[in-house]
Amino acid sequence: MSQLEDMRLFVTIVDAGSFTAAADRLGLSKQFLSKRVAALEARLGVRLLIRTTRQLRPTELGLVYLEQARGLIRQFDETEEAIAHQNTTPRGLLRISAPMSFGTLHLGPALPQFLLAHPQVSVEMDLSDRTVDLIGEGYDVAVRIGTLPDSSLVARTIAPMQIRLCASPDYLARRGTPATPADLRDHDCLLYGHSRHVEWTFQHGGRREVQAMRGRLRVNNGELVRDAAVAGLGIAYLPTFIVGQALADARLVSVMEDHCPPPAAIHAVYPQHRQASRAVRAFVEFLHSRFASAPRG
Repeated sequence: MSQLEDMRLFVTIVDAGSFTAAADRLGLSKQFLSKRVAALEARLGVRLLIRTTRQLRPTELGLVYLEQARGLIRQFDETEEAIAHQNTTPRGLLRISAPMSFGTLHLGPALPQFLLAHPQVSVEMDLSDRTVDLIGEGYDVAVRIGTLPDSSLVARTIAPMQIRLCASPDYLARRGTPATPADLRDHDCLLYGHSRHVEWTFQHGGRREVQAMRGRLRVNNGELVRDAAVAGLGIAYLPTFIVGQALADARLVSVMEDHCPPPAAIHAVYPQHRQASRAVRAFVEFLHSRFASAPRG
């Protein structure tokens, strides 16, 4: 096995977090991977990984090797792609990161169409609501929701997005309908997010108001918040790609439309060095054509 392939195995093992997970991802045995890492460490004369029964993590030299290996693998792949650039057919592996709810509700049904249209492209998709480090973690493209922070990443808007405050008819019949952000203090609010500090943004008469929210339920998955709202537990603040169908069939009712959250968007972002990738460009173009109008659930 070549040094480059050993580098790829090492990077995959670290990214996966264990030999077992890496073996499942690569379709190899964990014994084989352990032997390759041992051979790599013997060749370099250093210890790259700390192995315990509970965890696996790189040593300080392992982290240095990991960073250098990522760079060398990226350079190798880009060189091969540049040489094959005259071939206009998208090809190769795409590592994609996307939010959990958008991925399950919308990317899942769409992905087969993309793969059928591009038979020489393979996809490895990670669904997570955390903001991944595209360059550091080796992703080719990510789907991001909402306002993008300033960064060196290339971004393309693939769809507009609206956020709605909504609740079930049963909840509103029991608790009344809020008319302003101040009214929400007397209501049960269902919070969506990773942080304990959750803020909702409202827009009225061209002015924005940001309000810190509290509630009995806080979940890091929008579909669970939607289901809690449908069950009558309170008011949700969610994008239409999660609650669109529930609004359409009247399981949820939109409220406070005079103080609706400001419009946002769904974006595809990718590192600058991936701009020449035909597979990345094909996937981003596919997303734009598929979701040109806001997903409604």
